[in-house]
Amino acid sequence: MQAVVIALALGSAAAFQPSTPAVSTSSALAATKDEVVALAEANPDFLGKSIGFWDPLGALDTNFWGLGNEGTIGYLRHAEIKHGRVAMAAFLGYLVQSTPLVSGPHKLLPFKGYTPGLTPPEQWDAIPLYGKLQIFVLIGMLESYGEILDPHYCNGGLPGYYPPIKGKRPELVFNLYDPFGFFKENSEEKKARGRLVEVNNGRLAMFGILSLLSEGTVPGSVPALKGLIPPYSGNCMIPFEGDFTIFS
Repeated sequence: MQAVVIALALGSAAAFQPSTPAVSTSSALAATKDEVVALAEANPDFLGKSIGFWDPLGALDTNFWGLGNEGTIGYLRHAEIKHGRVAMAAFLGYLVQSTPLVSGPHKLLPFKGYTPGLTPPEQWDAIPLYGKLQIFVLIGMLESYGEILDPHYCNGGLPGYYPPIKGKRPELVFNLYDPFGFFKENSEEKKARGRLVEVNNGRLAMFGILSLLSEGTVPGSVPALKGLIPPYSGNCMIPFEGDFTIFS
């Protein structure tokens, strides 16, 4: 599934804050193949200009779980946006927590890291099991709430949208999608451009965090980062590695 999402993401390469041409609101994050192709070809980044639409695995012709083709595209678009948001947070968090954690050349930023002496992956390993479980439970609750939106992103809704968390009183509303109300006064054209910028930044962040983790796990695997990323001897793909020994 991750390979399919990555293939869809490569419809055009990532770029920070591109100078995006006007994109109609109906095609900004639409869930039809023709509109996704048009969006990829209109993207002003390198691949958008030189290659245009690229879907080597045929992801836009698939049908997941009986959703239909358009529902499947909506699902993939939503998954890409979600992965991009997580990657942007992970990339920034890695930089913030990397710094002079170890002596020598491993100093990406001028201030101290979160846990002295530990690299970012090691800081996760150091969190107690119950702390990790609390994090995953909160994520699960937010994910579950996000699935109640109507219309759903697989049924013509806006991919990437998250419904406001509402309380029993009107003032008890927390909007994770726009917590500070920045988007309220934006025109539809500006909102469409902002969504495209977010997708592009998310794509680049996915490559960025994978590069950091790869260089830490296999020093020298990313030549541009050689000597900048502290080595990590654990396995970042096993988030609970060693945690369940308490039950043995």
